[in-house]
Amino acid sequence: SRAVPVPIVTAAEKSLAASLLPGFSEGYRQMLGRRFDRGVDLSGGEWQKIALARAYIRDAQVLILDEPTASLDARAEYEVFLRFSHLVAGRMAVIISHRFSTVRMADRIVVLQHGTVIEDGTHHELVVQGGLYATLFALQAEGYR
Repeated sequence: SRAVPVPIVTAAEKSLAASLLPGFSEGYRQMLGRRFDRGVDLSGGEWQKIALARAYIRDAQVLILDEPTASLDARAEYEVFLRFSHLVAGRMAVIISHRFSTVRMADRIVVLQHGTVIEDGTHHELVVQGGLYATLFALQAEGYR
């Protein structure tokens, strides 16, 4: 049995995908997806962890992540974002999200409505402006009260 390359192990740990390994009879060599013989199908959140692990392995200077934590529970989302700053350090990351817990961490937030940019700024700037972002943020925050 060949050793698993360190970058793969590191990426799995950072993305929380390593937590899936106990369910894989082949460990890191497990085929994923039901298209493969003995392939393991994953939940939406598990596939997101695999996708994040792939992002950690790549040395891309630009990352585009579309709802990267949408299928994760609140605890897993929090743990992923604790590690996320290391993934995007020194790179440009475009994160598409409807979750304000995700959006708030951005250096710059662009609000789109019907494909048009209607607001642009930091979380604080957009809340102070009182536009659509502030309205939606207040609605989501109200759900936690």
